[in-house]
Amino acid sequence: MLTCKDLSDCCEGMQKSERCGTCPESPYWKGGLRLDRGRDLHDAPDTGADEGGIDTPEALNVQCRQDQQAIASDSVVAATTMTEELVTAKKLYVQSKLAVIEMFTHARMGRVVALEQADELVDNISLSIARHPHAFISLARLKSADEYTYMHSVAVGALMIALAKQLDFSEELVHQAGLAGLLHDIGKMAVPGAILNKPGKLTDSEFDRVRQHPQLGAHILRSSVQVCELVMDVCLHHHEKVDGSGYPDQLAGEQISLFSRMAAVCDVYDAVTSDRPYKEAWSPALAIQKMSEWKEHFDSSVFQAFVKSVGIYPIGSIVRLSSGNVGVVVEQDPHSLLTPKVKVFFSVPLNAYITPSVIDISTCAQSEKIVERLIAKQYGFKNIEALWVGAPIES
Repeated sequence: MLTCKDLSDCCEGMQKSERCGTCPESPYWKGGLRLDRGRDLHDAPDTGADEGGIDTPEALNVQCRQDQQAIASDSVVAATTMTEELVTAKKLYVQSKLAVIEMFTHARMGRVVALEQADELVDNISLSIARHPHAFISLARLKSADEYTYMHSVAVGALMIALAKQLDFSEELVHQAGLAGLLHDIGKMAVPGAILNKPGKLTDSEFDRVRQHPQLGAHILRSSVQVCELVMDVCLHHHEKVDGSGYPDQLAGEQISLFSRMAAVCDVYDAVTSDRPYKEAWSPALAIQKMSEWKEHFDSSVFQAFVKSVGIYPIGSIVRLSSGNVGVVVEQDPHSLLTPKVKVFFSVPLNAYITPSVIDISTCAQSEKIVERLIAKQYGFKNIEALWVGAPIES
């Protein structure tokens, strides 16, 4: 596991432009994990969580309110509405795609990867998330299957930034978390595209080749750019699992660095909520539900923080309300994980589409609440994204 000394050592001799800051004395690198300011969750009282799982929604809500009060007092970036930030986020999405294609193409060709370009991209994503925590992250999830290789890296970088902010990391560590997410899959540039984009099941030899991408990525980073050991570690170990069944080194528990435990959650969430050549996307809420059951895979405290950063019902989730209306989550309540804003568009009792309208669950919790997560495909719902994202991205 990475320690404060490791962080200092990895920074020694690097140029200032490489943005690799030293680590203050912090519980983040010593096994402890502070999700609530001033409180170590490994020493926290029982809040109703299943062993190895996530806290109950009610317990997470209490933590969420506490976190938001502290975050609001620390914020120095002017907040924007979801609608306002989506305008900027769509432009940033296109810029991110072009930048990552260029960086990864250089990696594929054995050329030097421009870390300055990656730094700028991470900074811009971080600013977008500071203005609105869900706009860019929600948009990045909508990548098409043929964009997956590149935009998955952008999405994981954004999720890592949001998670690092939730964990109250310093500005520099937030940046390194974003950079680690952005570069975590760079080793796939050394895997043939025919294998990465194969629509059918991989052969054993093809699967083995894909599983080599962490080591291949570390080789690319070592040979082309100087990055923090934090970033290198995520590249190598984002597929490790807390029970020791991951790869490439079968690390377990706190043998896995905190950054890599964070990346494991962010990587899987974006993977399962994205359309890929061989698999259709899960809805965001279904992904959260399913991932909460994989107790052998994720660090439970990290996963709790992740849920608090994206929501129990992330934007884009299809839900049924107690009234029988079906809607899509279009905005989070910053003070509660259970009461988002939902744009209803279908009535189950009437078995008919209705004029879309937004319901704020937080203001009508006595008469309306979410009772079920739905899968759009099972009900034949199409083009749901248009209800919250508006006009498509011009790429």
